[in-house]
Amino acid sequence: MGNYQLVLFVCVENSNRSQMAEAFAHIHSNGSIEAHSAGSRPSGRVNPRAVEFMREIGYDLTTHTSKSLDEFNGREVEVAVTMGCGDECPLVRAKRREEWQIPDPKEMLPEQYREVRDLIERKVKELLTSLNVERSQG
Repeated sequence: MGNYQLVLFVCVENSNRSQMAEAFAHIHSNGSIEAHSAGSRPSGRVNPRAVEFMREIGYDLTTHTSKSLDEFNGREVEVAVTMGCGDECPLVRAKRREEWQIPDPKEMLPEQYREVRDLIERKVKELLTSLNVERSQG
């Protein structure tokens, strides 16, 4: 498949929201897009709570790492999605930019955290539909 579309999910720490968004892009795109997440000031680790709440739905987030936006400096992406954390990612060349205004679940109660996780999943599915990506069922 030569026409991979690169989608980048951006958040400051790259430890919660953007990691879950990247995971859902992997889950629902059947490998038809290249999905990454990164942060302007990456924490260097994936939040254990994000790992826990993604494990509930059968995804192993421990395979992810917290990455710096620098890795994508100057690289063209199809879509750059910021999660509502104030990151602009100006150095990323994106054909399309989206701002998702998703609350930071870091300190939330478990039930609220799950709501944020599920919101991210819905938004990722909508994004994949808009990119005409053949989504997996579920």
